Parts: sequence; C-alpha cells; structure tokens
Amino acid sequence: MKATETKLLAFLKKSEQFKIPSYQRIYSWTEKECRQLWDDIIRTGSNKEIAAHFMGSIMYIGENIHVSGWQSLHVIDGQQRLTTVTLILEALARAVGDKEPVDGFKAEQVRAYYLLNQHEKGERHFKLLLTQTDKDSLRALLSQPPKRDVPSRHIKENFEFFKKKIDEGSIDALCRGLEKLTIVDITLSRDKDNPQRIFESMNSMGRELSQADLIRNFILMGLEPDDQRRLYEDYWRKIEEAFGQKAYEIDFDRFMRHYLTFRTGEIPNVRAIYEAFKKHARSRTPGEESSMKALVADIHTFANYYCAMALDKENDNDLKMAFKDIRALKVNVAFPFLLELYDKYKNHSLSKEDFLRVVRLIESYVFRRAICAMPTNSLNKVFATFGREMRKRKEPYIQSVETYFMYLPSYRRFPRDEEFKYALSGRNLYNFSRSSYWLRRLENHGRKESVPEIGKYTIEHIMPQNENLSPEWQNALGAEWKVVQEKWLHTLGNLTLTRYNAEYSDKPFLKKRDIPGGFKDSPLWLNKGLGKLDNWNKDTIQDRARRLAVRAAQVWMAPELSEKTLASIRDTGRSSSSYILQSHPQLAAGSSMRSVFDAFREEVLALDPCVREEILKTYIAFKAETNFVDVVPQKNRLMLFLNLRFPELQDPKCRARDVTNIGHYGNGDAEVTLSEKDELPYVIGLVRQAFEKQIGDEVDEE
Repeated sequence: MKATETKLLAFLKKSEQFKIPSYQRIYSWTEKECRQLWDDIIRTGSNKEIAAHFMGSIMYIGENIHVSGWQSLHVIDGQQRLTTVTLILEALARAVGDKEPVDGFKAEQVRAYYLLNQHEKGERHFKLLLTQTDKDSLRALLSQPPKRDVPSRHIKENFEFFKKKIDEGSIDALCRGLEKLTIVDITLSRDKDNPQRIFESMNSMGRELSQADLIRNFILMGLEPDDQRRLYEDYWRKIEEAFGQKAYEIDFDRFMRHYLTFRTGEIPNVRAIYEAFKKHARSRTPGEESSMKALVADIHTFANYYCAMALDKENDNDLKMAFKDIRALKVNVAFPFLLELYDKYKNHSLSKEDFLRVVRLIESYVFRRAICAMPTNSLNKVFATFGREMRKRKEPYIQSVETYFMYLPSYRRFPRDEEFKYALSGRNLYNFSRSSYWLRRLENHGRKESVPEIGKYTIEHIMPQNENLSPEWQNALGAEWKVVQEKWLHTLGNLTLTRYNAEYSDKPFLKKRDIPGGFKDSPLWLNKGLGKLDNWNKDTIQDRARRLAVRAAQVWMAPELSEKTLASIRDTGRSSSSYILQSHPQLAAGSSMRSVFDAFREEVLALDPCVREEILKTYIAFKAETNFVDVVPQKNRLMLFLNLRFPELQDPKCRARDVTNIGHYGNGDAEVTLSEKDELPYVIGLVRQAFEKQIGDEVDEE
C-alpha cells in the first residue's frame, strides 16, 4: 500500500480513468450528504484563512498499463465522493460556459481536466465509469451535448441540487473551495494487499454501506476482474434489476436476512447480516469461483421468489392476492418459511393448491393472534424453524403444516374458532391498524368477482360516533344508550363500508337504511340484511357481530384435521420416560425436600399452560419449547439450572453462580439453590426469566 496526500483536482487531472468495479454498490448519496459536502466546499472557499479541506481517501488498484500507456484505476473506496464531485464539476461547467470566474475554471477547462478525455472515444472518453446501473446515467449527463436519459434517481436528483445551489450565486467560493479539496491517494497492489480487509477497515467515511453492499463486495472483490464482471452480469445485476433501484436500497437487506434464516436456521441480528453471510459463505468450499457462483445463483433464485411475494411481482392471480394479504398484515417474520414454500412450489414438490392453502393458513394464524391480542415476539422463532420441523415429518406436507400449527404450545398457539370469534366480536376494530384489510377480506370472501374499487369505500359506524346522539338514536338504544355506545361503537357488529359516508352522517338508522344509496340499495355483502331491519340497538349489533364472526372463521380458517389424526398425534406426543418422582430418593414422601419441591413445582407449572414436566434419571426438567429449568434434587437442597446465559440473568441478590464451563447435570449456565419455601418468591423470579427468555425473544425486525 502506498498513501500520499494530494489535491483532489490535481489527482483528477493526472488520472486517465476511474472504474467502479462490478462489486461496488450503486451511487447512493442523498441530498443530506451532498449538502454537507457543498457547505464544506463553500465554507472553505469563502475563508482565506482555511488552507485546505480534507474530504477522505481515494483507494484503488491499478489495472495493467496498456501498451499505449493508458491505465484504469479500479476504485475500492471513494466512489461516492468521486461521483459527487463529478456532478458538481459538470453543474459548474454548464453554469460558467465561456466565462472564467476563477483562473482555470472555464467550462472547456473543467471538462478537459477533470471530466473527459478529449481525444479518446467510447468508454475511454470518460474519466469516471460507474457500475452498470449508474454508468449510462452519468455518461448521458457528461456527453456533449448532454442526453436526456438519466434514469438513476440519485444522480439526477443530486445534479439538480447542485445546479440550484450554483444558480444561487456561489460560483467564486465554489471554485476556490474545489481548489482546496485534499484527499489521501492510496494505491493498492493486488498481489500484496488484501483489498477486502482494507476496504472493511476504512468504511467509516461518507454514507454507510448497507449490509447488501458489503455482501456484494465480499462475493466479488476476491475474484479476478473478468470473473467479477461475469458473475455480476450473469447474476447480481439481474438481482438489482428484479428489485429495482429504490426497492434494492430498501428491501435487499431484509431479503438477505430472510434468506440466511432459511438457509442456516438461525435468525441474524438485523445489524449483523453481513457477518452472518460471511459465516455462511465460508462454510462452503472456500476460494473456488464455482462455489461462489453456485452461492450467487442460489441468492438470485430466492431473490426472484422474494420479489414475487414481497414486491408484488407474482404473475398468478390467486397467489398474487394471497401475497398481497400477507403484506397487508406485515408478516415479515414469515418470509424464511415462505421462501422455502415458494421453492417447493417452483420445483413441483408442492402443488399450487397446497401452496396457496399454507399461505392462507399463515395469514390466518397471524391475523387470529392479532385479534386475540397475543404477543407477536415469538413469531420469528415459529417461522424460522417451521421448515426444519416439516422436514422431520413423514406425513403429506399439508397435513404436516396443519398438525404443527394445531400443536404449537399455548403462547404460540393457533387460536381456535370460538376464541377467535369471541375476541373478534368484542374488541375495538375501528382503531385496529389493519381495518381496511379485514373489511376487504370479509367483503370479498367467496366472490368470483371481487367488489371493484373497494379501496374507495370508507368505514361507516352504523350507530354514530357523535357523543351527543340525537333523541332518535337515544330512544332506539334505550335508557342506557351511553353505555351501549361506549361499549359497542367500534366493534364488529357496528362497522361496515360505504361510499355515502357524508350522506349518512349521524342520521337515524331508518334514514340511513332508506336514502338513495342507503343500506337497502347497498351491493355489499357486509350490508346484507341491514335493509330488512327496522331498528338498530345492542341486540342487533350483537346479532350482526355473531353472523360476521362465523364468516370470519371461514375467511381466516383454522387447520382441519380428523379426529383419528388428532388421536394419533396425541399418542405420539406422550412422553416415553419411565422415571417417576420416587426414582429420586431425595424426593421421597415425607422428606424435607419433597414439600419444597412440590411448592416449587406448583409455581413453575403455573407460569403458563404450555409448561410441562419430564422426570429423567438424574434431574427433573421443566420445559416449554425445551428445558428452561432443570432440578437436581439433593438431601438438603434443590440445585436449579437455568437455561440462559449467565450475564443475561438479573439477580440483584447474587443468588446464582456461573457454571458456564463447569460440568453438571441439566442444562443452562446459571446455578441457583433452593432450600426453604420462603426463598421461593425470589427464586421463581429467576426461573421466570429463563422461561420468558425462551418464549419471548424480541423480534429485532427492521
């Protein structure tokens, strides 16, 4: 490595061409970064006391010098700064024309020195060549005369920003500031330096690279230039095109997290996707271009699946609508499993009908849980391990899925029909974040032709929201009209859709029913039956809620398994352990530890209905998904091992001991002793932490 401090303009003038390699990200500076650079340049150019402004480093590897002496520099770090200064210089050249506000800054000079190689043709004509996504845009901008085709959003927007700033009258200060810009010119040797390692260590200036940028660089940077170009053209560029520029910047990191969860079975931290990817890539055959090609080809395949589902690019209408509903629910954590399902569907190991049913079951599972106000923070584990669980089973795939859903433990359970209908009928649905979604699904269920433009309908409260209800409404609702309004106003039975919200206003029910376009004339299924009613009160609200809840249980259906299948599953799930409490002499009836254990056992089993006990030869395990506390009985105490990392335990009394690297029966890194019943409340508090850790890891979703 060779590093030299130099003036940026002198560096641009002496260099023939800068190439941004295929593995580099697209140009991504926004107005925020451009404004900061502009302010720095103007401040520097306006103050004679400031001798220079350091703007970072330009790191590159030189290609072999052509027999003509021509050399391209492959930029490893500094692309964003080079591109932004190029945009400033082009905007400046257009503004000054033949004028020379500062010596050396005529348009002709700016272009000849810093932007173009006047006597070269084709790609050599340009001093800066960006990656494929941005190359044509920058070339169109710098061509003489300029072309109008500038599709790259950031290049177009930032160029217009600089044009506007120059028009405000800062040309002299701009020229002086540009003259003072200083960089560190860093030359790398492909044979002696490790570009990837150096690049990672220096990626602290400018706009932070996304996880996707780092992944692409990791894949391509270690390859020879020809291999880089081939892999980029054949796969990575197609991935970028599938997402589209804006979605690539926003969604690719999310996709890669789901892809890695599916491939590894582990959920990467949202801020450590790159590290997880490196670990995954290095688990393959290292150093082989063919292995890297297979990895990128796999990413390309699954990126297309993701775009179909998450970015509305599915061609099949039935699946397209199902994916739309999944997106409406914002079920991001389901995508690892959905990627696996889509792959099975594309490879014909899962029929479209079964695929569609599983997607709808996922939708039902998430929506029913939301309606029943169940915590969402365990869903990531459910879907991260779903595919793995399916691969263990031998029954038909759809049956495996339904079985798994039916027998999830209570905190992850699939709400049954009665529980769902009860919650749906009584909760505040008007302020439910997905109100347009559930009303649309209820309305269009079972229709061969959905209601057109249903998005233009608005939610209507049949009994009005106005706290000062008219005498007609008070009489209709009865003496306790205020209580009825408060309890049932925003519930299922009182909500519908209409395009006549203004006409309905707070009118009495009969007028809402009979006006042109009223409930009698409504074509909506949701308004079916309203035209035959003569009044609206608590009883009719509840009756309608029950009817809609029955339909809702059909829309968001539950798994369907025969009693024979359920019985066989229950038999399979029974423990095969042959041990009983009497297998542990320390817990014999009448022993001092038996009463302590019984009290402990009662408290632990009361934590949640899903908690179960398993008696083993050397200890007793209490488990939800798996063991969260194991009890090793001793003569005068119970040894408890909590299944969580010792530093995670909140233990203000310092009762626990770190046994991370100490052999012991049971599972877990924290050991706690229990000798007396009066110690139980504090000890149960420690046990609860291990239980909640297992069932309630937060979803660090972006």
